[in-house]
Amino acid sequence: MKFDPAGLGKWTSPVSFDVTRERLIEYAAATNDPIPAHASGDVASPVFAIVPVFQSLLEPALEVVPPSLFGKVLHGEQDFRFHRPIRPGDELVSRAKMTGYEGLPKGTRATVYLECRSASGALVNEQYVTFFVRGFDTGEKRGTLGPSHRFDDALRSSPPVAKVVQHVDDDQTYRYGPAAGDPMPIHLDEEVAKAAGLPGIIAHGLCTMAFTSWAVLTEVAPAGRLRRLAVRFAAPVLPGRDLTTSIWAAGPGSYAFETTMGDALVIKDGLAEIGEN
Repeated sequence: MKFDPAGLGKWTSPVSFDVTRERLIEYAAATNDPIPAHASGDVASPVFAIVPVFQSLLEPALEVVPPSLFGKVLHGEQDFRFHRPIRPGDELVSRAKMTGYEGLPKGTRATVYLECRSASGALVNEQYVTFFVRGFDTGEKRGTLGPSHRFDDALRSSPPVAKVVQHVDDDQTYRYGPAAGDPMPIHLDEEVAKAAGLPGIIAHGLCTMAFTSWAVLTEVAPAGRLRRLAVRFAAPVLPGRDLTTSIWAAGPGSYAFETTMGDALVIKDGLAEIGEN
């Protein structure tokens, strides 16, 4: 059983998505986003960018990954590149392709590249999604993986420029699932989650990432200037718990961050890049 390199570089069929103010408001509320422009639906929360492309997210893997391995797939990393914000009334068109994979002793990581454009063809955002197939080493490296965003440990020699404490509500997953269009049962069904080896229902990784996005935006990134947001998912987040996001200055227009739940690191290798207006 091997990954099929012939499937690399094959684009999925374009998928259209109409952005409504109501959907933007629902997503902001489902992620406890306090930023007025997001809460009113005037502009999308950054991580809302996953919603228009969600249908295309895993489709490229069907060309490469053996179907019997899909139950072992974990979302490992997410890297957004923003060319402009999403706004109500946008007509978006998305497509995706798998760009590469690498077999490792504990599993295989693989990257899917997605692009989201306006109806006129202008690029709205790009995304690199890296997933990990647990316990299966495909034995080779092919193509190109997602760009690096590794945390520089030298930053720890200085205190963070900001720390943000946020609470994940008991009903967070039940609000986030419909808002994001993500029906995965490990986020909604206690028995299914425990059968998968989890302690119970866990928060959606992208919901946690959305929390980190507004932590960064409220502390160090003026509205509308976020150009890149990237994270590595390190551990599950449980509803009803508090998160602490620590943010360090990492150079001109660049911030590194990590998020913990108690003593557990749940988001690592966080990177936010800020551009000019």
